[in-house]
Amino acid sequence: MTKPTRRGGAEGPSQRQLRVAEEIRHVLAMLFERRDFRDPDLASAHITVTEVRSSPDLKHMTAFVSGLGRDVPPEQMKALKRAAPFLRHEVAKAVRLRYAPDLHFQTDTALDYAMHISKVMHDNPVIQADLAKPVDEPEAPDSPQG
Repeated sequence: MTKPTRRGGAEGPSQRQLRVAEEIRHVLAMLFERRDFRDPDLASAHITVTEVRSSPDLKHMTAFVSGLGRDVPPEQMKALKRAAPFLRHEVAKAVRLRYAPDLHFQTDTALDYAMHISKVMHDNPVIQADLAKPVDEPEAPDSPQG
C-alpha cells in the first residue's frame, strides 16, 4: 500500500504547516525575549527557538530550543515543560487557530551535529587531500570538422 501524498505528489509538511509553525516560532521567541515568567528558572534563561515543527493537524507543535551557544540546562527544560500551558495560552492569543496547539520542547542538536561533521571532515586525511586538489577546468568542446 502506498503512502497518500498531497496534490503534486510532494512529501513533507504543507505550506500551511510551515507558515503556522514559523508564526508560532516568532511568538515563542518574543515571549522568551520578554522573559515574563514567574518561574525563576525561566526568568533568567537565554533561550533561542531555532525551529518549530507542526503535526499535520496543527494540534501539536515541537519547538527546538537552544541556549546562547550551548545546550539548555536540564532544569530549564523541566521549567519549559512546566510553563507549556502558559505558553500555549499566549500562543493561542497571538495566533488565530481553531485549536490551541500543545507545545512540546526539545533541545536542538543540529549545531552540535554540524560541528561534529566539520571536525570529522577536517580530521580525515583522505577528505583533506580531496579538498586540496585543484579543480580541473572544463574541457572546451571540440570544433566541428566538416
